[in-house]
Order: sequence, then structure tokens, then C-alpha cells
Amino acid sequence: MRKKIVAGLSLALITGLALSGCSARGSDSGNGSDAAIKKGDLIGVALPAKTSQNWVLAGAAFKKSIEDAGFKADIQYANASSPVPDQQSQISGMITKGAKAVIIGAADGSQLTSQVKSAKSSGAVVIAWDRNILNTKNVDYYVAFNNYKVGQLQANALLKGLKEKGGNGPYNVELFAGSADDANATVFFNGAMNVLQPKIDDGTLKVVSGQTTFQKVQTKGWLAQNAQSRMTDLISQYYSGDTKLDGVLSPNDTLARAILTATKAAGKDNPVVTGQDSETASIPLIMDGTQYSTIYKNTTDEAQAAIDLVSDIADGKTPKTTKDKNNDNGVKVVPAVELTPVLVTKDNAVEAYKGNDALEKLAKAGE
Repeated sequence: MRKKIVAGLSLALITGLALSGCSARGSDSGNGSDAAIKKGDLIGVALPAKTSQNWVLAGAAFKKSIEDAGFKADIQYANASSPVPDQQSQISGMITKGAKAVIIGAADGSQLTSQVKSAKSSGAVVIAWDRNILNTKNVDYYVAFNNYKVGQLQANALLKGLKEKGGNGPYNVELFAGSADDANATVFFNGAMNVLQPKIDDGTLKVVSGQTTFQKVQTKGWLAQNAQSRMTDLISQYYSGDTKLDGVLSPNDTLARAILTATKAAGKDNPVVTGQDSETASIPLIMDGTQYSTIYKNTTDEAQAAIDLVSDIADGKTPKTTKDKNNDNGVKVVPAVELTPVLVTKDNAVEAYKGNDALEKLAKAGE
């Protein structure tokens, strides 16, 4: 009888320990260092639809970085026709497959709360990549270029280009921003307005349309056709006749080219137009003076930074991160690995793209 009692107590203790172990593993601590990752484990990478060259390049960059580091890769893109539910399903599938880290370039950073909570509960490390994931404590790390700095660089490029164009102003300009479902879009815009608003206030810049808030200038889905349509409408309403359009703040290269298509069709030639991502289609335009600037954010380096972080965790190291208020996701400031963006114009393109054979070749061809 005594043996049965002892055996029963032992079983109860073992069961209790097992349950407490499961509870601790699934805790909502938001601390990636609790997760167990080892070489050979599955790393899931969920990316948005291939709406820009940057996203297309990301998949190949991740595959190489993950495999070179000794992990297994599960890389998936969301479908352009239904990006949010598709990405939600993909992340859930990665968790089911046993991914020990889930790296997410969010299609919509505000609609992944349940998925990242499930990932954390499974014991996986959750890394927001390129775009922050909003309104959740269940994001361990954020890997991206300094996006506020991107906006500041774009704004300063616009001002420099306008000055090079001649005179001290006032200059007639219009503002474009990215998609509201991308957490980066507001950060880019806020960074730009940190530089531009004082110039609007002192009269150096005149936004003829009066549209200066993010809500007014956003471009749904980052779609080129939406930017082109808005630019066409702005020209029709505010720039008839001899009214000049001196410059346009564009948040990326895809939209910059769409804006330039609209201005050319309307006979508003040679406005100063900014960009971002160093897309191959924009490099010749920069070299011939059609598009004034872009931002170089090396996708390979950005993917590698995320995998280096995972490798550090697997090696028992504490990843080196920063706390930046611009990486506040609404619940917490997500510890970040921030890379430095580079402003590129015709003057520094060859130097900026050294080491990137394709971009350097395009820049040299346009010298």
C-alpha cells in the first residue's frame, strides 16, 4: 500500500513538473533568449507579395543565409490577391512544422497578433523583418534599416535637388507616402516631415494641394497605379497651365517611376523626385537625371543580420540590439538590429554600389 502511495505521489510530481515546463515554454514573456534553437532547426520566413524588387531579392538572400548558417529554410511569399490571410496561414503552418524562429516581413503588421502569439507559445523566436509588427508584446526582435533616417535622407535629397535646380524658392512640391498597412510607411513619412515641415512653415516649400498629412498622401498597397493616378489628379487640379511642379517626395522607386510617368504625360518635365530601394529600373533614370535620388538598403545584408541574430541565440549569445522610440509597436519598443541606409544620387552611385555587381554596372553605364 505504501509503495502505491509513493508511486502515486511520484507520478503526480512528474506530471506537475511536466505541466509547469510546458507552461514556462509557452509563456508570454516576449524574451527570445528563453527559446531553444540549434543548428539544423527549421527557420520560417514569411514575406509579403512580390510587389517590389526588394521583396523578390529577399527570398534568395534568406535561403542562402539560412543554409550557410546550418539551419533549414521554409520561405514563403503571400499571395498578392489576399496577402493578409495568406500570410496568417503561412505563419501558422510554419509553427505547425516546428519552426524554432519565425522571421516576418509583414504584409500588414497590425493583423498578425494571433499568429505571433502562437509562435511565442510554441517556443519560437519571433523576428519582425524590414517592417515592425504592431500592437503585440510577442515580438522578440526587429531587424531593419533605420527607417526614420531613410525619411530624413529623402527629404534632404529633395531640398538639395531643388536648390541645384536653381534659386532659393519658394518651390512647389507634392508629398507621397507608402501604404498605411505597412508600419514603415509612417516612419519614413515622419522622418521626412521632420526635415520638410520647417521649410513648409517658413515658405521655402509650398505644397500647392495642401495635402500634408499621412492620411492624405498615403499610397494604398504601395501600388504604382495608385501613385500615378493620384499624381495625374493633382496635376489636373492644381498645376494647370504654367504652374510649375518643382519636386515630389516619393517614398520608393516603384512609386517614383509612376509619378514620373504621370508628370511626363502632363508635360511637367524634370521635377526633383526621390525614391528608395535602388531598384534596377531606377538606376538608369538616376544616372540620366530623370529621377533625382534613391536609398540603398542592401537586402542581402538585412537578411544576413536576421540570421546572424538567430545564430547568436543558437550559440547562447545575447544579440546586440538598440532601443529606439521609432521602433515602438504600440505595446513595447522592440529591441532592434538597425542597419544604416545610404542616400544615392548620380554623384555617388558608382561608389555606393561597389560590391553589388549588377547595380555598380548600371551606375557605370550611365556615367
